[in-house]
Amino acid sequence: VSTQSTGRRHLLMDATDRPQIIEHCNKSLTYVVYDTRWIPSSARFVTLGCHARGTGALQIMELKKGGVEVVHESEKHAAFKCGTFGASSMAERHLATGDFDGRLSVWDLERTEMPVYSVKAHDVIVNAIDGCGGLNIGSGAPEIVTGSRDGTVRVWDPRQRDTPVAALEPEEGGPARDCWSVAFGNSYNAEERCVVAGFDNGDVKLFDLRMNEIRWEGNVSNGACWVEFDRKNIEMNKLLACTLESRFRMYDCRTLHPTKGFCSLTEQAHKSTVWCGRFLPQNRDLFATGGGNGNINLYKYSYPSQRKMKDEHGYEYGIPGTVELLQTKNFSTQPICSMDFSADKEGLVVMGSFDQSVRVAVVTKLDQVGK
Repeated sequence: VSTQSTGRRHLLMDATDRPQIIEHCNKSLTYVVYDTRWIPSSARFVTLGCHARGTGALQIMELKKGGVEVVHESEKHAAFKCGTFGASSMAERHLATGDFDGRLSVWDLERTEMPVYSVKAHDVIVNAIDGCGGLNIGSGAPEIVTGSRDGTVRVWDPRQRDTPVAALEPEEGGPARDCWSVAFGNSYNAEERCVVAGFDNGDVKLFDLRMNEIRWEGNVSNGACWVEFDRKNIEMNKLLACTLESRFRMYDCRTLHPTKGFCSLTEQAHKSTVWCGRFLPQNRDLFATGGGNGNINLYKYSYPSQRKMKDEHGYEYGIPGTVELLQTKNFSTQPICSMDFSADKEGLVVMGSFDQSVRVAVVTKLDQVGK
């Protein structure tokens, strides 16, 4: 069940009530930035990227006096592609990274000389990473999922060396599709957990870790640059998939029809690649996308009056909701390739772009949009 979003409302809120996206500060970098992440319970964030000589750049920056200052930096042998704090405890706040050599490493940011955990996760570059079971979010063991150009998706437990606890491999003899994005979800108790992965041919696959099987798969027509659930620690609800060709798709994952799968809506955005998408930690119905045109778009998702119905055979199928564009703001002439909302300060967002700069912005009046 799919619907092209029609009759949607764009910028219909009164101008005085609409959220505003205001740039707080920006900093030029000497390297290409690929990922930006807030360090939990702090006014600091980490940037990950690649120096011109191919080495890895890791910098910790802190908000100070209306600007941003570098408080720590480290250069490593291989360039960094992605990072997450999702599998770390709040006390340790260890950063897990994926690099261009296919290695997964976990770093103590107080001592970055050597990782506290490291494994050769893939033969080639780790394109995407996510964590679960840490930061008091999600139930069950702390786990890290990595997706690679070699077409594999692997789940790692940092307490278990060298061997993944689960793996999604390409069919033997078949082509290996480049995995561009991964995310955890459905971690609402100690047993349930799933991983969703997006691939360069538009495939989106949902892997059930408890059953050790693919639960659902679909296709978004173009490369799936980004996938993310609205929350990791609830039963699967909404799944955002950002794609090439200036579209994103929102799936309602509460109702799985045996033949139609999950219902979804498709929305045009940015008139260019939609590089990333993030749900607001404080309100799961608000989300933002980063575009190839250097814009940040802020949306609100509204549920339909009835989320599911039954077909003529008695099977339930989902009904998609609608999205409303609340605000859009241009920050750069280059793509916004990474974005992260602060879980501690509502509306505070850090973003990286291919103009070799990092920006911190504030989204205002979010309390007027409604929870």
